[in-house]
Amino acid sequence: MLENPVPLLRREKLLKEIMTSFDIAAITHELNELVKDAHVAKIYQIGPRTLLFKLRRPDQPRLHLLIEAGKRLHLTAYKHETPQRPSSFCMALRKYLNNGVVKEVQQHEFERIAIMKISTRQGDFQLVSELFGGGNVILVNPEGKILQAMTYKRMRDRNILRDEIFQHPPARGKNPLKMNPQDFTEIKELGQTEIVRALTKFLSISGTHAEEILLRAEVDKRTECSSLTEQELESIFNQLQKLLSLPDTGNMEPRIVINEDKTWIDVTPVPLKKYNQFDQRNYENFNRALDDYYAKMTSEEMAGETTEEVEREVARHQRILQRQEKALENLKEPIIKNKSIGDLIYLHFGDLQSLLQKIREKKRNGKSWKEIIALIEGGKKVNQLPDVYFHSLEASNQVLHVSVENQVFSLNLRHSIQANADKYYSRSKKAEKKLRGAEKTLHETRAKIEDLKKQIVLVKATQRPLTKRRKREWFEKFRWFHSSDGFLVIGGRDATTNEILIKRHMEPNDLVFHAEILGAPFVLIKTEGKIPPERTIEEAARLAASYSRAWREMLSTLNVYWVNPDQVSKTPPSGQFLKKGSFMIRGSKNFVSGVPLQVAIGVKAGEEEIRVVGGPVDAIANQTDVYVEIVPGEQKSSQLAKKIRHQLSTKVPEDLKRSITAIPLEEIQRFIPLGRGKMK
Repeated sequence: MLENPVPLLRREKLLKEIMTSFDIAAITHELNELVKDAHVAKIYQIGPRTLLFKLRRPDQPRLHLLIEAGKRLHLTAYKHETPQRPSSFCMALRKYLNNGVVKEVQQHEFERIAIMKISTRQGDFQLVSELFGGGNVILVNPEGKILQAMTYKRMRDRNILRDEIFQHPPARGKNPLKMNPQDFTEIKELGQTEIVRALTKFLSISGTHAEEILLRAEVDKRTECSSLTEQELESIFNQLQKLLSLPDTGNMEPRIVINEDKTWIDVTPVPLKKYNQFDQRNYENFNRALDDYYAKMTSEEMAGETTEEVEREVARHQRILQRQEKALENLKEPIIKNKSIGDLIYLHFGDLQSLLQKIREKKRNGKSWKEIIALIEGGKKVNQLPDVYFHSLEASNQVLHVSVENQVFSLNLRHSIQANADKYYSRSKKAEKKLRGAEKTLHETRAKIEDLKKQIVLVKATQRPLTKRRKREWFEKFRWFHSSDGFLVIGGRDATTNEILIKRHMEPNDLVFHAEILGAPFVLIKTEGKIPPERTIEEAARLAASYSRAWREMLSTLNVYWVNPDQVSKTPPSGQFLKKGSFMIRGSKNFVSGVPLQVAIGVKAGEEEIRVVGGPVDAIANQTDVYVEIVPGEQKSSQLAKKIRHQLSTKVPEDLKRSITAIPLEEIQRFIPLGRGKMK
């Protein structure tokens, strides 16, 4: 009878962190269909070991491929922050691969290695992603030599060094995809090794899939290799081949496995028998399952790293606090002690003064220190005042030690009694001053600890998981806004989008706007058969004026006209030619005079994300209170966008500041006319 599969899970340790060789077989098969013939648009290094490729295909939206060395490879729909300055490795990849075409994505043998073949004008390159151990990403040139690598190193069996011929690492085991039943029988030579361990050594498969194959084959995982029967060997081999064939046949059913604690413990391209009793979330493809799984893991890791860092800082300040508290206690003693000595001196002022005078007088009369001490000690024995206060005498330093009310302290024979008392009072005050300083420092440390503890709570409360990129609307490739009356207003960005706007998106009931200046966009009010109010017409005119050449020329107002679609034509007068993005306007025009050049840029909180909006001030003010106004100016868009983002962050509640400052600058720059301006 087979053992229950549940103990195999070791729930607390089975949280999946890296992709297995079977996962890579599945994902490369899927990626090859999704990204083949895609162009490399942009490459970012978004972490020490993580790359993000932006790919574009004419037949679908832009794709984002994420590669984390030593861990994972898949398309992602989540937003990832991209650094302002690319790393040297990223720059090298851009140099060789930008605008290249992805020809193939494949797995090397059955190892945890994925190869993306990219064709460029310089030839065919290979980007090798090693998803084992510490991981690596290696760019191999058309001659098979290492051009760039994320990590360079010398190893016993190969080197990853620039200009060396690239070599794959030695195989971890036999390739199960190239194995026949006779080859598989060699596993018996592993003797007393348990079959579950033997499968992972003999073949390039994970422990999870080794256990799964044995469950399907109904063979006890603890069976020794030498004890396997022919029937058991045949069953194991058949189940191995069935599992491996699933990606090629398209019979994958990707899912995320969730245990009874609601913890996501695994992501698999096919259903696994060992997880039958667990909740599972199904996906239409493996890329999306991997993306959600690792996005959740990454968010939790980010939150954990942040809180761990703050917790370490709390622990450090608590150690400082303990030292400060101990030092504070040590300071209290000299304050009390020195003050009490000063008080004792004045309380017994006359007797102590007499003792000092007696010693000084005997010394002036030629007595030796030894004789003086003997004389004073004699008087002390018979309780003679002031000798009873005598304790000892340091002749060399002329320091007299006295004992008053069971407290021994010193008096300087060279100084008066008052001066000696003042010395102790001064010491007490000095210690008290130090105490006040220490108490202040102690208070600051305690406040710092409390602030850090609040920070931990705030981080946990405000830590946002990675969010998926919002699917852009068709009109977002143009200038656009929604008017105060709810009409969609769109305008061209350049000659190409002007052409597309008029030819593809202009409808008979729309209104067409253009500023009375060369170098201006066409603007449409999408009326959907409704009559736009005067306010919407005014707002559309402002878009047409603000995004025209008049902005660059620093004009403050401009005239704009509007016409009906049947007045717009691509047919020029006889003998003339209309360049791309230009159209003929025939018939009478409706003018909007003195249109001010002014744009508002703001943020609008949606259900899933913060969204940047821009357009005429009245229209944006109608959508959000969080906006700034800009007018023509000389400040470059990159600098202006930073200022706008900062200003917007000051207008939102504390819990939203982080979301605002995380907005990519290019999202704001899209709304800055002609790349320049200034805040009003």
